[in-house]
Parts: sequence; C-alpha cells; structure tokens
Amino acid sequence: MVHLYNLHPFGSQQVVPCTLEPERLCCGAPDALFVAAGCRVEAFAVAGQELCRPRCAFSTLGSVRRLVYSEPGDYLVMIEEKHGATCVRAYVNWRRKRSESSRVCVRMVGHSMEAPVSEAFRDQMSIVEIPLAEAPLCICCCPVKGDLLVGCTNQLFLFTLKCQVMSEELSVLDFERSLVIHINSIIPVELSLCLGHVAVMSDLEVLILKLESGPKGGERVSHHPQRTSSNPVSQTEGLTTETSQLESDDFVFCQKPMELIGEKSRQSGMSVTLESTGLAEEKVKYLHIQHLLYRRFTPDISFCVSSDDIKLHSLQLLPIYRAGSPSDGEKLSQEKELLSLFCFFSLPHAGYLYMVVKSVELMSVYQYPEKALQAVLTPQFLHVITSNNLQCFTVRCSAAVAREDDPYMDTTLKACPPVSMDVCALRIQLFIGLKAICHFKNHIILMTKADPEATEERRESPKRTLSRRTASVQLRMPPGAGPGWNVYIVNTVPPVQLYKEMVDYSNTYKTVQTQSCIHLLSEAHLLVRAALLDTQQLEPGERAELMEAFKESCGHLGDCYSRLATQHAHLALPYYKMSSLSLAEVLARVDWAEDESQKYERGLLFYVNHSLYENLDEELSGELAARVAEMFCVAEPKRLPHVLCSPSMKNIDPSRAWSCLSSLDACGFSSVLVTLTRAAVALKLGDLDLHRKEIQSHSEMQLVCGFILEPRLLIQQRKGLTVPTELAAHLKESQPGLLVAAVLGLQKNDKIGIEEADSFFKVLCGKGEDSIPQLLVDFWEAQLVSCLPDVVLQELCFKLTSQYIWRLSNRQLPDTTPLRTSEDLINACSHYGLIYPWVRVLSPSSLADKNYREDLSKLQSLLCGPSFDIASIIPFLEPLSVDTAAGLSIHMLCHTRLKEYEQCLDTLLDRCPQAVIPYANHELKDEYRTLWWKKLLPELCQRIKYGGEKLQLYLASLKEALSVIAVELELREFLNVLPEDGAAAFFLPYLLYCSRKKSLNAG
Repeated sequence: MVHLYNLHPFGSQQVVPCTLEPERLCCGAPDALFVAAGCRVEAFAVAGQELCRPRCAFSTLGSVRRLVYSEPGDYLVMIEEKHGATCVRAYVNWRRKRSESSRVCVRMVGHSMEAPVSEAFRDQMSIVEIPLAEAPLCICCCPVKGDLLVGCTNQLFLFTLKCQVMSEELSVLDFERSLVIHINSIIPVELSLCLGHVAVMSDLEVLILKLESGPKGGERVSHHPQRTSSNPVSQTEGLTTETSQLESDDFVFCQKPMELIGEKSRQSGMSVTLESTGLAEEKVKYLHIQHLLYRRFTPDISFCVSSDDIKLHSLQLLPIYRAGSPSDGEKLSQEKELLSLFCFFSLPHAGYLYMVVKSVELMSVYQYPEKALQAVLTPQFLHVITSNNLQCFTVRCSAAVAREDDPYMDTTLKACPPVSMDVCALRIQLFIGLKAICHFKNHIILMTKADPEATEERRESPKRTLSRRTASVQLRMPPGAGPGWNVYIVNTVPPVQLYKEMVDYSNTYKTVQTQSCIHLLSEAHLLVRAALLDTQQLEPGERAELMEAFKESCGHLGDCYSRLATQHAHLALPYYKMSSLSLAEVLARVDWAEDESQKYERGLLFYVNHSLYENLDEELSGELAARVAEMFCVAEPKRLPHVLCSPSMKNIDPSRAWSCLSSLDACGFSSVLVTLTRAAVALKLGDLDLHRKEIQSHSEMQLVCGFILEPRLLIQQRKGLTVPTELAAHLKESQPGLLVAAVLGLQKNDKIGIEEADSFFKVLCGKGEDSIPQLLVDFWEAQLVSCLPDVVLQELCFKLTSQYIWRLSNRQLPDTTPLRTSEDLINACSHYGLIYPWVRVLSPSSLADKNYREDLSKLQSLLCGPSFDIASIIPFLEPLSVDTAAGLSIHMLCHTRLKEYEQCLDTLLDRCPQAVIPYANHELKDEYRTLWWKKLLPELCQRIKYGGEKLQLYLASLKEALSVIAVELELREFLNVLPEDGAAAFFLPYLLYCSRKKSLNAG
C-alpha cells in the first residue's frame, strides 16, 4: 500500500543550456553533468554558484549509445556506435579539454607508456580504447573503486582501474581486464557494480552476485572457465527450445515467476563461471561467487500494449557508507566503509527495493499510478518519471541502516520506524514530456522532449489518476526553455524544510487518524535520519540543525505513542529518550485535565514508569510529582508504591502521598510493600508512632520480602552515588538486625552488588572508604552464615579476618554492639569452626574487654574453620605481636594450619610451655605422631638440662610426653629415643610401663 500526500519536496529549477537536442545524460560530481547528442558531449556544473555553467565540450569517435561517469578516477566511459559497430571508450582527463580544437590522445587499454611521451598527457584529454570480442550492451562503474564492468551477451568483463605513476608529478589512469564472468542464457540490458557486488538485469530477470576473495592458500581461479554452479543448464536450454516451438502469432509462452534468495538462487538454471584474465600471475585475484538473489517476472498481459510495457528497467545498487569525516588528501576509495547495500529495479507499474548486505530481504514494493519510464534511488527518496509526471516516494534505507549499524536499536534505549512500514508518495508533479532522469546529491536532472500530439491527447482525456488531495500543479517553463526539448536541474528542498512541512501536515491527523499521524511523523523521522547518514557533505551548522530536527522528531513520535491508542505504545520510551527531553519536559507536554475524567494511555504510563525506575538524576517539582502519583493511583494503583519510592518523587507532599496510599485499601492492595511505603511516608510526616504501627503489622521475614520487591525503600542512586534513605537511617538505630537482613535479601536476589552493599553501610554509618563500621562487619558475618552462592568466599573471609586483626592490633572497639557473638556464629555457620582446646590455654578469659574477647574469639573460630585459605593472611599478621596472648594464639593457629608443627613447638616451648602438651595431643597425629619423640622429647630434655624459671613447666610437660611415648613405642624403640645422660630413676617408671604394656595387652 502506498500513502499519497501533497508535500513539496521539489524546489527551484534551472534550464541547462544545451546547444544540441540531448539524447543521453549522466551525472556524478558537482561539475560533472554530461549531456550527449550524437557524437558530441557537453559538460555542465551541477552545484554551487556555477550551476548550469558549461564546463567543456568535446566530440566522440562515434555516436553515444550509453554513458556513465565515475567519480573515482574522474573519467567518463561510453558505448559508441560507428558504421554499425559498437565499442567502449573511456575519456580520461576530460577537464583539460578547454576547446573542441584541443589535442586529444588516443591509446589502447593496458598500453605501456614511457615517461617522456606521457608528459604531454598532463594537459590534454585521453581516449582509452577498450577492445572487446563481443559487442557491448551495457556498462557501469563501481562508485567506490572506479572499476568498470561491461556487459555483453552471456558475458561480463571486469576492468580494474589502475593508476600508472610516470613521475613524481604525473600519473596516468588505465584499466586492466582482470575477470570475465560467464552467465549463460542471458542478454544483459543493465548492470550495476559496487565493491564486488554485481547486479545483472535482462528484460525480465535480475541476478545479484558477490565476488569474494578466497584465502591466499586456497584454490586459484583458473584461466579457463570453471563452472561454479552445480545446476545443469540443460533444463533452461530445453525450455527455451520448447518455448520457441510453442510460440506463434496466437500464443505467448511465459515462464512462471520466481524469487530465489541466497544459495537457493543457484537453482535458477543460470550457470555462472569465472575466468581470470590478469596479465601478471601475482595480480590474479582468487575469487569465488556468492549467490544473493535471482528474481524472474512474468508479464501481466492485461497491462500490456507493446513489449516495452513488460520490461524491467532502472537497475541500481545504492551503497550506504559508515558516517565519518574524511581527512584531506585521501582518495575516495580509502575514505568509505560500506555499511549497507540496497538494490532497486522496476517494472513499468511496480518497483522493488531489496537489502543485499548480511541478509537479502525485500524491503518495499512501489505501486505506480501509471507507467514508469525510469527511476533513480537515493538514500532519502525514490524519484520516478512517467511520460508526464515526476513522482517522489519515500524509502526505508535509513531504517535498515540504523538496525545494521546500532546494536541498541529496537530496545528501550533506541527505536526506529520499521522497514516494513508502508511507503508513501510525497508528491506527483506534472512535468510534460519526461524522457530521462539522473541524480546528484540534492539535484535531480531531467530530460524532456515534448510530444505535441501526446500533450493534446492528455488535455482532451477525461481520465484522472489522482485524487484532489494529490493533484499536482504544472511547473512553469522557465524563460530559457526550448520549445521541444530541454534538460532541467531541479533542486530538492533542504531536509529540514521538508521535515517541518511534514510535521505541520501531520497535525491534521492528530485527532482523526492515529496511524496516519504516526506514519507521516515516522516518514519525517526517517527523512532526517537519511540526511544524517552522509556527514561528508554536511556543514557543521547543517549537521547541528539536522540533529535538532532529529531530536524534535523523536519528541513528536514519543508524543504520539504516549497519547494515542496504539499497539506499539511502548515505543514512547525509546523515542522520548532519543529526544533528550527530561522527564519534567515530557510531563509538561501532557494535557492534564482538571477533573477526574482524564484517561491515561499505556504509552505515557510505560514511559513514566520506566523513567522513574532508571534512577534519573532529576527531581520533579511538587506539583508534577503529585500529578504523577495521581495518575498511577487512577490508572495503575499496583505501581504506586514503586513510583513513590523513586528519587525523582522526592519533592512530593508527604500528606498527598499518604492520601494516595490510603486509597489503595479500598482497592484491596494491603500488601507488605504498601505497608513499608506507608512507614517511609510516616517518617517524612514525623509521626513515629504511625511508623512503628506500620512496621509492627508484619513479621521480619515479610518485611524483608517487601524490601526485596522495592530496594529503593532503603537504597537509592543519585548522580552515580549510593544514598541511604531516611527509612534506612531510622532502621539503623531502631532495628539494625532487620536492616542487615533486608540488605542480605537484596543481595541474594541480585538487587544489589557486593561493592554497592559495602558502600551503602559505609555511607549510612558516616564512615569513609578506609573505615569499616560494625554494621558492615555484621553484614559480612551474615553473608557467611547465609552461604551466599555469588559471594566469593575467600574474599569475604579475608575482609573479616583483616577487620578482626585491625581491631585487635589497635585495641579498637566496635562503634555499635555486634549483632552476633562468636558462639552464635559457631552454632549457625560451618565456616566458623570450634576453637581448638590448646588455643584456649593461650587465650585466657582474663582479657579485659568483652568486645575485645569477642573479636579474638571470632578470628580464632574463623581460622579454625575449614574454609579459609590461611596462606593469604600471613603477610597481614605483623601488627599482632606474638608477645601478647592474642597475637601468639593467632600466629600459632596460622602456622599450625600450614602444618609447620616443629616451628610451633619451638615457639610454645619458649613462650607458653603449659600449652605444649595440649597442642601436641590435638595436632601431632597420624604421620606427625613421630614428632613426639623426634622433636618434643629432645627439646624438653635439653631445656630441663639448662634449668631456668620454667623448669617445673618443662618437667611436667616431659612427664606427660613420656607417658604418651611409652604407649606408642616398643621397649627397644623407647630406649633408643631416651637421652643417654638421663637419670635412670626418672625414666624407670615409664620403661617398666612400656615393658609391661605388651603383657597387659596380651592378657
């Protein structure tokens, strides 16, 4: 379906002062409009102050049948006919043709020139002869590289553009025939080439291929044709033979229509082969073919009067490049990076636009109101000419490019009108005698040849193909126009001007047709998008104006989707985001009703709800906040508690908020979330009794579930910083256990991250980054108890041990009473282990401060547990001196966990001999049992020999050690470990016990 509007995309027009009746024309640069008439070509300027000014004129060697200009290389290539023979010639350095009598150099393609000879080429035009074995039918050039493609019957010849450097100041353009593409059973009538993409069109068939480079070590392309299509051609040949037998004066045989996409296009029956023709072996390109599209049409004979009415025309590949500003001095082929590629071709009554990069997809079908003669595709429009009309249609190229280039498209961040949206005709302009059209940027070049008889018949015909709404006005013939033919340059209006007209036009649909309003605003949006694609031809001021129009168009679309009843109401959110409008500015655009009868559409509710959830650094005024609360109270009461918890609603009157929440009781929404929201509002009202009443109406577990449903009751983000709420500050003083449990629940449910939770408690307790409040330690301990799966266990244990060590070494008391004792943690958490018996010998209960004892017990319990990696904490033990009982116990625990038993025995013997035997009984087991007699016994005997104040402790330890050794060893082994200089009377009881042990066990 094509929507019809009566807009004004066309502006002023000028007449090109041609001296002869034009036959062919082409354009491709600001001063490269070529008009051919017979054997003469004239060049004119297209843009700037020199618009329509003649640049030069020259004669060709034959009558021009086709001509194409290539901006890369700045050359003109033509198919010429002379004496019934056709050939291809390229005209290089044509700008030096100052007069028709100027010298011209004629050379053969690939001809090697010597430097002294070629010096004369600098100031004269060169004609490059391109000989072919077959008669050329059509030509085209690559708009990026400047390569030339020539079409003949069943063959395409690819010529690579080369730059032959003759000296530091002189280079000569030349071509090298690098590839021949053999396509059987096709007579090409039009070609298009762009960066290896080849489009071939016959009267009723279109084939799109891509030439791809293979790996360096891959199979080379043979210098002889090698069939790359697995489908035999015999079926096509047989069908052609059968067709010729059936055709007669009374019957027309038509093949069925066909559309094959991707590799399926190999099944078309066309055999495509490659033949490399490079002269130098090292320059041979290794290529293979990727089939993209095959389309065959069947003529609808109900429309036909002649065979010309059923032929395809206007084949075109349109590249879209990635936006960027080129640097000076760079060549065009180095500047442009292909972003997307589109292919257009047309029947007399319908045009087809495909996207052919990454995926092949039919984007749009254009239905013409009358027979089209030619069409030209631009990133913004499709211009179509009929015999008496210039038509302008919209295209979807910018929508497709937006989705190819931006991964955030079609999300809550960005949106774009769909590619599948119906196209529209912006204007159908009466223009008598149109014959040809070409395009350059914002200029349309038209060739007219008025037929007096046809004009008279049109005036007498009562038929009308347009409604009054799309009726067009005839362009007046300029003063310099000729009576029978002319070439015009029609300027399209600036995109911003046309955009504003489309926006004004859309206002007529706001209260009548929702979809028509959205459709026209979407067209305006895509128009601005397309204008922004080519940043190379935009001045800074133009780009700024376009960006402003782009944001404005997003705002208009956001208004439509937020106010009008449409199934795509969710698009209000991304369009408003792209408009850069603040939440307050969007709400100011809403028509608020004074009574309660106002209806709020889903789009507005969706946008406001998401905006309030995204923690915008924007605070609504009290009036706007009250309107938002009232809106959700009426339209979506379930969302009201969430809305009131947004930082943007900070300025709402607490009494107004309480009134809205109270109305939820009548609706049946008495959930725990409503209760917590009321409790928060009660604090703002200063009513602590009301707050306490709300909090006590639910159990702690239910309250935790309520906080999980809405974390912003406790934690909010403002300008990237974590900010505790007033409710969180109150719970810190009144119910710290509930606060810790609530934050733990948020972390369990991925509502808050580890670092964010730590920052929350530091800010809440007024501590800096380097200070650790007790409430944060309580939270860490709660994490260990709950065994959070997402918490890195070793990192959490390290945090706790570091804090315990810091407090013990600095004698720093906690700033608040800890929520759990060491006994609570041991009973509730497997990561806190039972403290070893020998540790209690080292840490007597006579320590002065209770909190100091608790920190020491927690640290000892954590080191006795099974989870902590002891090696990671060793470097941080230095502040704890072994000269203190607490420090000694921690050092001994760490070294014991690392199985450094001998070092621990030495330390204990020196500092706490009474703990040696409890330590040995607990630790020296299994393979370390031998340390009793290999390490402990000799050390005790040695220290007893030297005497000292600890002699009695050593003697007591020695007696207990001998009792253990006597049980473990046989008599002979026992005698061997005893010291030679020991007193026999002292060791005799243990020897007797060891000797009787065997008999006692046997008895």
